[in-house]
Amino acid sequence: MARQTKRRSTGRRSPWAATLLIGIGLLITGGVYAGASAAMAATEPDTATATSLTIEDGKKLFQANCATCHGLALQGTENGPSLYGVGAVAVDFQVGTGRMPLQMQGPQAPQKPVQFTDEQILAMANYVQSVAPGPDFPDPEILDGEGDVARGAELFRINCAMCHNVAGAGGALTEGKYAPALTEVSALHIYAAMVTGPQNMPVFNDMYLTDEDKRDIISSLLYIQQTESPGGFKLGSLGPVAEGLFIWIFGISTLIGITVWITAKSN
Repeated sequence: MARQTKRRSTGRRSPWAATLLIGIGLLITGGVYAGASAAMAATEPDTATATSLTIEDGKKLFQANCATCHGLALQGTENGPSLYGVGAVAVDFQVGTGRMPLQMQGPQAPQKPVQFTDEQILAMANYVQSVAPGPDFPDPEILDGEGDVARGAELFRINCAMCHNVAGAGGALTEGKYAPALTEVSALHIYAAMVTGPQNMPVFNDMYLTDEDKRDIISSLLYIQQTESPGGFKLGSLGPVAEGLFIWIFGISTLIGITVWITAKSN
């Protein structure tokens, strides 16, 4: 009886053996699953590029996210304007910059993170264009940034700088409104803003600014975005006001400090 007890005690497994075996099994299973998933992902086509949303998909997206304010037939409601004649580029601008769907009622629609993919935005834009045609997407040549930069800067100064600042840094307007900065705006959205007039911006139609004029303005703004300030720190691109304030605070303070130091040393 004693021998049997001793034999059983020597052959007994460690209490951690079962845990160790389970852990090894989980590691092997997880490794096989991860490898199989990676292999399947490598062989499957990219659904974002392989598929494209249709106008019908855009209609469903519009009805689910926009119809509450703009109406099922784009006729508008008391909470939102009609979309008749706004066109595809207006939808791309408003939704592509995050202004729509509207975050809250106020003097101006605030910009926020975009809530839809590029394909979904394009589908909604095509749907609105099919129901209520308006300004459509421009010729890619207008957005290429290869126009006359100097002429575009002059046109921008004459037509846009009073609100957006001569350097495109934006500025405050009346009643809580503002002109946004243009330092990170895409060429398409610059064009869309000119032809649709969002918020408080006027519409620059072809009778006022031709496509060549718009191309030059876009080229000028893209040049500003891609070029470092030749004067170093831009101080918000506010011009003499910011520069004068900087000189007054730091320059005059430095002169006063030097004067006090010299006076104290002479005594």
